[in-house]
Amino acid sequence: MPTSTLSRRQFLQGCSAAIAAMAGARLTHVAFADPNAPSAFNDEILVVVFLRGGWDALNVFPPLADPDRGYYETARQYLKVPIAQALSLNGQLGMHPSLAPLYPLYQAGRLAVVQAVGLDEDTRSHFDAMQYMELGTPGIKTTGSGWITRHLQSATNLPSEILLPALSAGSSQAVSLLGSTEAAAMSSPSAFTINGHWQWGAPQRTALRGLYTGSHWLYEAATRTLDTLDLVESAASGTYTPANGAVYPNNSFGNNLKTIAQLIKADLGLRVATIDLGGWDTHENQGDGSGGYLATTQLQPMAQALAAFYTDLSNFACAQDYTRKLTLAVMSEFGRRLKENANHGTDHGHGNAMLVLGGNVNGGQVYGSWPGLHNDQLYDHTDLAVNTDYRRVLSEIVTKRLQNPNLDQVFPDYVGYTPLGLVKGASGSAPPLDGPYRVFLPVALNNYCE
Repeated sequence: MPTSTLSRRQFLQGCSAAIAAMAGARLTHVAFADPNAPSAFNDEILVVVFLRGGWDALNVFPPLADPDRGYYETARQYLKVPIAQALSLNGQLGMHPSLAPLYPLYQAGRLAVVQAVGLDEDTRSHFDAMQYMELGTPGIKTTGSGWITRHLQSATNLPSEILLPALSAGSSQAVSLLGSTEAAAMSSPSAFTINGHWQWGAPQRTALRGLYTGSHWLYEAATRTLDTLDLVESAASGTYTPANGAVYPNNSFGNNLKTIAQLIKADLGLRVATIDLGGWDTHENQGDGSGGYLATTQLQPMAQALAAFYTDLSNFACAQDYTRKLTLAVMSEFGRRLKENANHGTDHGHGNAMLVLGGNVNGGQVYGSWPGLHNDQLYDHTDLAVNTDYRRVLSEIVTKRLQNPNLDQVFPDYVGYTPLGLVKGASGSAPPLDGPYRVFLPVALNNYCE
């Protein structure tokens, strides 16, 4: 069929049929692009980790220097993290010892901490705060799309067709991807399939393709879904062995991060992934500052999983060092109150902390201004204040790494953005198009650099 008469739907369907026949092949950079697109695509990967429940930033990054150390110890006589056990960051703040797996990345300049950051909205509701942050419109819950969806829609430096541009690792789609027709949700590539008896899987897909033909949007959406299923099955199914001896914790968070790493390495065009980690609502029995629930159940497994993820994607002897295009942001809806409660826990607070991890992060530093813990410096005389809007952190990643300048669309009510200096700038890396469509074709597994 002449190229001039080949529709995009037919092209994608034909490619997916060929892909399905390539047993054992590894696909690289599967993306279909319009010739009018920019000559170089942005191939950066953003991973957003949302800690559901509001993590206790004041114990995750405890103050070490007076006078705030004194206020902290007075307010947290049971929960305080001992100075001798804290990992020093900048002299003013320390890192909880249970985050030790991440400390070498901080020292190597790959991990940055943003202090006194968060949602500058007067709410202590988990649901409202999470919705505000993921929609990217604080104070407004009726927004019809998430901030990541608006980034993907407004970015002009992406191929016009990517079968798997966005992923929510887990069983449901994140609110930050609300309104996206391109995002997939999966807990593992092997689980990303059509339900039914294994014996009839292939005939079932063939029958579905026969049902969904034509140019109607429903047919195109169905074809895209079937193409994605075929693509993931060919490129990322089967047993996955992490690289560099990386060991993920055997829990849902570790397994979901491993899924993201597997799909990144499969080079299916993934640009954004979201992942949740719950259990941070520590109203009682939080732990004694260096041990207990927060330390052993939350912080340590999270740190182990994030360190394994970075190790898995690292390969400094190979062009496929995925950390060079990775930026991972860790965020939560709010922090906890300064004063511990009678149940050895902490209640809903305000100011928070964020982590930014990646090969082009200006790490080894603490960003943002510290407001202080004196009663007159606290928000509502109870909480760490917010001195840095969380959108400032995300905006820097969007503009400097993802190279999308359209912040008025991504965060429509956010004005006055200035960078913190968290990340280096990025440059496009895909070659220019040389025809009506360009497709990066499969290469043999033995040519793939692990």
